Amino acid sequence: MHESSLQDTIAQYRRDGAAVVRGAVGSDSIARMRKAVDGELASPVATATEYVSDGGSGRFYGDFFIWLHNDCFAALMRSPEIAGLAADFMPSNEVYFFYDHLLVKEPDTAEATPLHQDLPYWPLAGEQIISIWIPLDPVSEESGAVSYIAGSHRWGKMFAPQGFAEDSGFSEQYAEMALEPPPDLEEVLETHRQLSWDVEPGDVIVHHPLTLHYAPGNRSSDTRRRAIALRYVGEETRYSDRPGTFIQNPKLRPIAESIALRDGDPLRGELFPRVWP
Repeated sequence: MHESSLQDTIAQYRRDGAAVVRGAVGSDSIARMRKAVDGELASPVATATEYVSDGGSGRFYGDFFIWLHNDCFAALMRSPEIAGLAADFMPSNEVYFFYDHLLVKEPDTAEATPLHQDLPYWPLAGEQIISIWIPLDPVSEESGAVSYIAGSHRWGKMFAPQGFAEDSGFSEQYAEMALEPPPDLEEVLETHRQLSWDVEPGDVIVHHPLTLHYAPGNRSSDTRRRAIALRYVGEETRYSDRPGTFIQNPKLRPIAESIALRDGDPLRGELFPRVWP
C-alpha cells in the first residue's frame, strides 16, 4: 500500500474504530492457511467450540491459540506484513502477539455473532491493542460479513461480553464482570453509522478492541466463511487479572496455568512473543 494511502486508512481507523486494508496478505499465505484451517476443522482440539446447536444446519466453529501447535498459524502471526500493520495502526515501537482466533461459518449456518466488543473478553488493559481479521474466502453480507458501529470505540464504555452460543460454557463466566449489557442492535443501527465491507482473500480488516461489531449467519448455500483474527498488543499494554475473562474458562486452563504474569505486568514471555521488529 502506498504510504499516503496507508496513512489515510490509519486516520479512518482512529476515527471510526475499523478500516479495511486491501491486498495485505499474499496469495501463497492464503493458500497455506486454507489448508491449515481445514486440517484443524477435521481434527478439533480441546480448546475448540462448536456454536451450532444440535440439529442446527451448517457449522459455526471457533478455536484459540492455534499457533501453539500449528506451524502455519505460527508463521502467519509472525509475518512482517501483518505484524508491521499492527505496529503502524496501534501505533507501537514493539509488537507482541496475544493470540489467534479461528472463526468458521460454513454455508447455510443461521447462527449470528452477537453485538460485542473484544476487550471485555480479554485479561488486558491499555490502548495499544488491535485485531487484524483475515478472510480466507470472499466475504459478503450474504456469507456473514462483519459489521462495525462507527466511532463506538470512543464511547468510553466497556460492555458485558456475550456468549456466542447459549451452551458454549462461557456465558456464566462473563457474568462475573458485572458490566452493563451491550445496547440493543436495532436501536444502535437506527442512530449510528454502520461499517461493513465485502472483502477478498488477501484483504484484512483492522479494528479497535472497543469497537462494537457483529455478524449475521452465513446465508450462502455454497460460499464458506473461514477467517482468522490475530490479536496484537504494544509495549505499553498490561496484563489484567480481573474476573470473568475468557482465559479463565476451563477449556483454556492449561494455557492459563502457563501464564506467569501478575496484574499490571507487561504482556511478555513465551506465550506472548515479540513479533515486531
